[in-house]
Amino acid sequence: MERTFSPEIEISYQDGVIEVKRKSDERTQRALHGMTRALLNNMVVGVSKGFERTLEVEGVGYRPDLEGDTLVLYVGYSHPVRIPPPEGIRFEVDARARTIKIKGRDKELVGQLASDIRKVRPPEPYKGKGIRYQGEHVRRKAGKAGKVA
Repeated sequence: MERTFSPEIEISYQDGVIEVKRKSDERTQRALHGMTRALLNNMVVGVSKGFERTLEVEGVGYRPDLEGDTLVLYVGYSHPVRIPPPEGIRFEVDARARTIKIKGRDKELVGQLASDIRKVRPPEPYKGKGIRYQGEHVRRKAGKAGKVA
């Protein structure tokens, strides 16, 4: 994996250890130091273990499917929504449980793609239908109150 970092932060690699140093103790330098360390850590974890994000599809007639590598979503539109995977990303679909797993080495790309898929049909508060992250709690609203006669 490749990434460009700020020239204000010094990165060195010796004896299997990556060291991140900052030039001063200013607020911006400290922030860049922490962000650089976290990004490097995500790159190492991504290459060794990988990242995964799981989405659930909720609703009558809503279902995910795979056509080759392409994710196909049937979520109440007049047409299926097709999402091709970017390079380095894999989709796994469990049609029975109606879940979508997004797997890849780049944490940022996995998270962004999960967000983009969720935006196709975000969960709505009245019936709870839509695409949500696994374990996400959708706050439900009461429907229209009946007339009191």
